[in-house]
Amino acid sequence: MSLESMSTEATVVDWPEANQRYLIAMLAVVRLALEHHAGEEPQNLDALEQELREAEAALPAPSALDSLCAIFGLSSFERDVLLLVAGPELDAGFASLCAAAQGNPERTYPTFGLALATLPEAHWSALAADASLRHWRLVEVGDGNVLTAAPLAIDERILCFLTGVYQLDERLAGLVMPIEEVGDAPASHLALAAQLTEIWSQAESPEECPLFQLCGVDQASKRALVAAACAEDGLQAFRLNAGDIPSSAAERESLARLWEREAALGGGVLVIEHRDDAPAESLRPLTSMVERLTGRLVLASREPLGIQRFNTLRFDVEKPAPPEQVSLWHDELGDAAAGMNGEVAAVAAQFQLGLQGIRAAGAQVRANLAHNNGHSSEHLLWDACRVQSRPRLDDLAQRIEPAARWDDLVLPESQKQALREIAIHVQQRPRVYGTWGFAARGSRGLGISALFAGESGTGKTMAAEVLANELRLDLYRIDLAAVVSKYIGETEKNLRRIFDVAEDGGAILLFDEADALFGKRSQVKDSHDRYANIEVSYLLQRMESYRGLAILTTNLRKSLDKAFLRRLRFIVNFPFPDESQRAEIWRRIFPPETPTEALDAMLLARLTLTGGNIRNIAMNAAFLAANADKPVRHEHLVSAARSEYAKLEKTLTDAEIGGLL
Repeated sequence: MSLESMSTEATVVDWPEANQRYLIAMLAVVRLALEHHAGEEPQNLDALEQELREAEAALPAPSALDSLCAIFGLSSFERDVLLLVAGPELDAGFASLCAAAQGNPERTYPTFGLALATLPEAHWSALAADASLRHWRLVEVGDGNVLTAAPLAIDERILCFLTGVYQLDERLAGLVMPIEEVGDAPASHLALAAQLTEIWSQAESPEECPLFQLCGVDQASKRALVAAACAEDGLQAFRLNAGDIPSSAAERESLARLWEREAALGGGVLVIEHRDDAPAESLRPLTSMVERLTGRLVLASREPLGIQRFNTLRFDVEKPAPPEQVSLWHDELGDAAAGMNGEVAAVAAQFQLGLQGIRAAGAQVRANLAHNNGHSSEHLLWDACRVQSRPRLDDLAQRIEPAARWDDLVLPESQKQALREIAIHVQQRPRVYGTWGFAARGSRGLGISALFAGESGTGKTMAAEVLANELRLDLYRIDLAAVVSKYIGETEKNLRRIFDVAEDGGAILLFDEADALFGKRSQVKDSHDRYANIEVSYLLQRMESYRGLAILTTNLRKSLDKAFLRRLRFIVNFPFPDESQRAEIWRRIFPPETPTEALDAMLLARLTLTGGNIRNIAMNAAFLAANADKPVRHEHLVSAARSEYAKLEKTLTDAEIGGLL
């Protein structure tokens, strides 16, 4: 393959013509040695020496060949071996010349034996497995019983480097991905990036660089930080998923060696990303890989990992603070930010988005503005942030689309007032905690938590929906059966995952039937009791620091530990509705579109049921009426009530249905 016929699929770097000229001149020197060994008389020797001097003098910087020799410490003989092996790829006549020099028309390929016989300053140590040519896989040794007679080929990545073509090694291309700079980073991240750059610059060589552990929940921010540090230092960052590290020691060694070669050739920085939910068995290959690798290396994980490696530095990477988010929003939205009526500050206080989330939400806002000819609709930015921060909790949570509003709640005024106070605490949290300085006194107790206690059907979930509608926040119901695990430590991991992903938008978390997890803590009698208490303590700690609203519901308030109750900010009791409240529920239970006939709310209120049961009866009666092609009447409601009472294992008395039939 000639220089002119190099693959057009690779990205060609701006390589000066002088470097190619020098490579061809050096290759001609090796060709001359082969011709001499084959018995040919050297021709134009003076012209070749003159061309080599001129090509070397024309170099504006070290050639690719000289750079490669410096990187891997190649001797002049090893350099010439590399040129010999590259010859068949760069010069169509090299194959026949190799055959002539070896006196065998079938041996059209270079070998170590040919190199030892023809090239000056030959030394056997260059053939060793741990010498640069083979250790760094600059040349590949083909099949053969004798090392010196085995065919040699140049590694494709090395050939590309010599000829000025940048192309990531295809064996790495499926594993490591380039990290691109994503624009302006917040000041706090730039400060950390400057520290990385400074430490790298102080190292005598890349091999002397320490391992950086970047800890935090936002992977995108860590990538952007490393990309900023690399841009400052003229380096290229790549990322590798820890789950893709081979479990086989031989495959892991091969991957490590290929990466170290790539880093040496291109000034690369490797970021190994460890996911918090990765299986435990992936940790061993990760730690082995990190302890084996040299060069500029970054380990990105949520928590610091126990890596037994000398000179390890840890940095905590937090998401941009609200003031930094405001600046990022203005950069992202441009002139449109001025027309948001102060919504930029509001979303910065409520949503804890990283760089990626801010840019995605900004793109959505710009698209909507373009569609509406530049006119901003109400809550446009807020809703875009809400969508971007919507956590993906899989089977641990169910997002509830809130439909209920204040008018749908039938509760005593004291309970309604308590709910309004909860909404006020969430709405005014930025001012009280930030502007008025309460957060500066410590993060403990800043979480807004509430307990909704009452029988099933008394309106606990509806109240949570009302708050979600009032606050324009997502509401997630947590399935405690999926959260609690019999395996030690898994419950805390599940809870941590829930709180971490919910932090982005301060979503409302609704833990149904909280007494299943937060019941009275038993005395420690065995290891199971001790770990159950650890789970409760962990939840308390996360609730106290959670920046959103966490709501616990229970049918059995008395089963909850008093020490736990003291750490909740609000406790709202949902009483069984009295007769007047039941009548009010009946008046509101049917949608305006539902046809009804002569329904008496006061008579229906004699049914001693909660609002949830009343809703079941109303819906069942509507189906019965629709099937009869009639409006909803008392007869349908009585029939539905009998079914509901049977489900509750209660008896429907004559006093309750008196006057309904």
